[in-house]
Amino acid sequence: MPRTIWSGAISFGLVTVPIHVVSATEDHSIHFHRVHLEDMARVRTRKVCELEDREVSSDEIGKGYQLTKELVVPVSEEELRDLPLPTAKAIEIVAFMPQESIDPLRVAEGYYLAPDGQVAGKPYKLLRQALERSSRVAVARYAWSGRERLGLLRVRGEAIVLHAMRWPDEIRDPSELLPPAVELSDEEIDGALALMDTMTRDDLDAPEFRDTYTEAVAELIEAKREHREPPAASEPAEESGQLVDLMAALKESVSKAKASRGEDGGHADVHEMPAGRAAKKAPARKTTPKKATRKPRKSA
Repeated sequence: MPRTIWSGAISFGLVTVPIHVVSATEDHSIHFHRVHLEDMARVRTRKVCELEDREVSSDEIGKGYQLTKELVVPVSEEELRDLPLPTAKAIEIVAFMPQESIDPLRVAEGYYLAPDGQVAGKPYKLLRQALERSSRVAVARYAWSGRERLGLLRVRGEAIVLHAMRWPDEIRDPSELLPPAVELSDEEIDGALALMDTMTRDDLDAPEFRDTYTEAVAELIEAKREHREPPAASEPAEESGQLVDLMAALKESVSKAKASRGEDGGHADVHEMPAGRAAKKAPARKTTPKKATRKPRKSA
């Protein structure tokens, strides 16, 4: 059972759902210690008081806000916990809306909300089924770790998931990052659509969706433990320095994508389509909608 991160309640209208929050994800990354390379001993961070020039224990450390150069205002955990906020002990739903109307950039890490005790079972199921049947998500406010946050509640299977959300002013304006104005031909767009069709997937369970970096780091550690040479890195392809023929690259990409999926890997024809038929050129494979497992779209 994952560790409980926070306990409280979901509230919408006069309905209250006691819940406790657990992480919905696991970190499988390989983590390293800082070590002294001469003898491999651990190097740790010491907490030193700048005024007394001595190391202090955890129970001597608290929070303080730098009001002026000379004045620091202490703020205790108890004072933060007792702030007069309705969201201090509750995830307060403030709106319901279509998931498609929420910018994926604003959606962050996810947590499972588990009903806290038998009394929470019925209102929990009520909220879950209401979200599922309405095809909507709930937008809520809650306070964790010294700040008020915005959150998104959605259905995943039989569970309710809470995603942290970024406030509007936390999303940067991308206008200054956009490329200069360029022109694309219909043939180039059709070629991209054909490539997208060959790369369409129904789920993310295919072998290519795996953490190859962590696998490579694990192999490196194993090789060093066994005192053998780690696998050599593959040589990067040499760059020609020439401008890429976009249509040729698209056709070759379609051919390779088909070959990797065991389809006809021969010549890939990309034809220009009459106006108004581009959307019918390369239909994605249809899947049965599963409202209970809808996930926020993620931006690349």
